[in-house]
Amino acid sequence: MIVIRRSIKIVLLLASCLVFSVSAWSASTSNPAPNFTLKSLSGKNLKLSELAGNVVLINFWASWCGPCLKEMPLLNEIHNKYEPLGFTVLGVNVEQNSDSAKDFLAGNGVDFPILLDNQNRVSKLYDVVAMPTTVLVDRDGNMRFLHKGYKPGDEAQYRKMVKKLVRE
Repeated sequence: MIVIRRSIKIVLLLASCLVFSVSAWSASTSNPAPNFTLKSLSGKNLKLSELAGNVVLINFWASWCGPCLKEMPLLNEIHNKYEPLGFTVLGVNVEQNSDSAKDFLAGNGVDFPILLDNQNRVSKLYDVVAMPTTVLVDRDGNMRFLHKGYKPGDEAQYRKMVKKLVRE
């Protein structure tokens, strides 16, 4: 009986680990992306609506999030490759104190704009409940894809979706 209980506990523990390590994809083709204005690390305000006509990948991240930090250089590669085609990445840091984010970014050449959502107003607009959360917005300002979490290989799906939206 004790062995069965331990086995059940082990199975439940493994199942819960799998649930938290799997990333989740969903698509929405008709919801307008909520507009927002946030201050960038450079001190300038950036408004999502100013990027109308471009494909925008919005990535909500934090410096305490290991998967976020692994994903950041990959997002930078995608940004640099597709930027000439009307594409940009916006990194939205969700930490109240951005010092750790600044420290991380200082050692990692990130070319895309980093925005500060230290009061989590924009995170709430986008119902961010997992780190990282990535949203792809089409040229018409509609949210087309939503991705929660990150596991190695997800960047291939990002590239596929970005290519699709850039061609539209």
